[in-house]
Amino acid sequence: MGLFDQIMGAVANPNTQGSMDQIGTILNTVQQLSNNTGTNSSTMQSAMGIVGNFVRSSLQQKQANQGAGTVEALVNQFGGTAPNAEAVDSVLSGAEQQQVSQEVSQRTGLDLGVVQGMLPMLVPMVLNLLKTGSSSQGGGNSVLNSFLDQDGDGDVDMADMMQMASRHLGQ
Repeated sequence: MGLFDQIMGAVANPNTQGSMDQIGTILNTVQQLSNNTGTNSSTMQSAMGIVGNFVRSSLQQKQANQGAGTVEALVNQFGGTAPNAEAVDSVLSGAEQQQVSQEVSQRTGLDLGVVQGMLPMLVPMVLNLLKTGSSSQGGGNSVLNSFLDQDGDGDVDMADMMQMASRHLGQ
């Protein structure tokens, strides 16, 4: 099951924290960020997808070294739609921040400085999407587990998920 399906399943499940309002807020924030940077939403979704790939790698490493509980706590603490530099620093090392900024800039054509300024918005939004699968009764996060792709098949793409969510909500 793909990430979009996992998120939609979490939204439909009354025992998880996800809601259509949450997804709509994330999509609206992406659109506002697109408007603020003078780009289209497709470019911003691509940027979010690239950031999502770096976040996934970082969270996988944290999970291997510090355990699943640490990763879930990061997602729950920093998932949101408000800018949060602490979220970026908690998830990505300084070298990873530079690497992701350069890759987003190269692949989207966005100015490197603009990308670096967007990271405090993009990282919390990625974490907020992952937060949709958090159980409201404790006991794991199906969306996070899918994102981290514990079976190792590599079938996760944040940009595709954003496009499907946008179509699903008619935005």
